Amino acid sequence: MPTKSHNLIKLSAQYYKQFDADYSLSVPAEGYIGWESTEIEIHLEHTALVVMHAWDTGKQETYPGWYRHVEYLSRANEILRMIFPKLLRAVRASNMRIFHVVQEGNYYQDYPGYQHSVQLAGTPPPKPEQISSEPALDKLHVFKSRLGEHNTADIVRGLKNMDFAPQAKPVGTEGIAETSHQLFKLCHKYSVNHLIYSGFAINWCLLLSPGGIAEMSKHGIMCSALRQAVTAVENKETARHELCKEIGLWRVALEFGYVFDVDAFVEALEECSKS
Repeated sequence: MPTKSHNLIKLSAQYYKQFDADYSLSVPAEGYIGWESTEIEIHLEHTALVVMHAWDTGKQETYPGWYRHVEYLSRANEILRMIFPKLLRAVRASNMRIFHVVQEGNYYQDYPGYQHSVQLAGTPPPKPEQISSEPALDKLHVFKSRLGEHNTADIVRGLKNMDFAPQAKPVGTEGIAETSHQLFKLCHKYSVNHLIYSGFAINWCLLLSPGGIAEMSKHGIMCSALRQAVTAVENKETARHELCKEIGLWRVALEFGYVFDVDAFVEALEECSKS
């Protein structure tokens, strides 16, 4: 059971034991211990919920090409409706911060939380140096860029009109970061050393985009995830059983942090808020 103590919560966290391979088996990895749970402590003043790329993507009938090309949007919309209200309500009632991570666009610049992040971050670091291209490489890029181009018009329209999902709009001065540099500066200012991710998608943006798990972990920040508050980019072979989501959560638990169940997380925050 979760316990309460002002700014400290205790709750069950899932992690993964990637050992020992058993070479007496036809598939040695089937000897791994696998998923286990343990009770851990989380200090709320050093922890923040990350809400990443939680967008209002309109309706399928409005942008059919976008939904054909990005099939997880329907799952994300369901998570936004069913999970995000209770999750964000519980976090906002606690002493834990919320940071919103956005993608370059025109829907967040007027929020005070973003303006503060820009001021806090100052001059952005230089972008990685780029290798020069040549005609053969250009052709390879062109080929891939034209895949699914019958959906492009709807995708462009959708991105142009993109906004925060109603269930995930920033409140007050909640921090908003467009880059890893901005998110790190927010963490540094507020002494946050543990980020717990929600949003879309666990094996794509949450892992690899600016402000994502891979980049933030380079700063020594622990990065965890909420199982029911994420989904994944799936392919034809994995979508039925959401195997890419399972692999994404496994990767988080194995290398970066822990995986939490939303209901236990919310219960622990609510109990703490009553103290």
